[in-house]
Amino acid sequence: MTFSICVREEYEDENEASQTRFGVAVTTRLPAVGTLCPFASENGAVATQSLVNVELGRKGVEYLDDGLAVEDALQALLNADEGAAQRQLHGVDSEGTFVFSGEECKDWYGHIEGDNYTVAGNLLTGESVIEATADAYEASAPSRGAETSGAETRDDRENDAPLAERLIDALAAGHAEGGDKREDLHVQSAALLVESTEDREMEPYYDDLRVDATETPVEDLRETYELAREGFEMAVERYEEAYEEDELDGVEDESERVEDDAE
Repeated sequence: MTFSICVREEYEDENEASQTRFGVAVTTRLPAVGTLCPFASENGAVATQSLVNVELGRKGVEYLDDGLAVEDALQALLNADEGAAQRQLHGVDSEGTFVFSGEECKDWYGHIEGDNYTVAGNLLTGESVIEATADAYEASAPSRGAETSGAETRDDRENDAPLAERLIDALAAGHAEGGDKREDLHVQSAALLVESTEDREMEPYYDDLRVDATETPVEDLRETYELAREGFEMAVERYEEAYEEDELDGVEDESERVEDDAE
């Protein structure tokens, strides 16, 4: 597997209540990476890669949901994994970060651990891939204590793009540096996942996206994101009032009844 990024961001929702969002994004020169690598919940984000053990990601997030710190959760899983030397595992929770790259991962491999993010990669063209990924994210991240609203941020540097968009930008920066070095593998994929502690009436459609088989994974993920965001904005315009009045179930039921009658 190639390279991924996990992040944590604190923000205030439209009611000025403190919230936290977690995001993870990944791209590789193999199909369907979204089924294997990225995991997230309202309590943290985890990426499992190299010689993938999916249970490290799945159970890692479950442990975070149970209240374990990310360092304790992921280290415990690695301690019980006989193939740990071939794994890369990293993630964030509400308070900390954790990164591990086993000594048997394939070159180039390595990781970066920031204050509120982690980046890791293997089988890369070089260290500059994860450095560029980290730099791109840091350049777009909101300042601590910045005013924010919902899925978007507003700070003095005008970094107001949703986290999903900024994760794609981070992948694009790493991809531009060479990314995965296995150029003989033309079928690629990319995925992103964002979760938040905020209880929103409508969850953004663009916070859980996958491109499973393509030759241009980051470009296609961006196009998918842009279409999903457009669709979300259209849905908000049409159904926001129904959500506020707690009537959307009736709207959906009515549409299903009309479809049934048409048949």
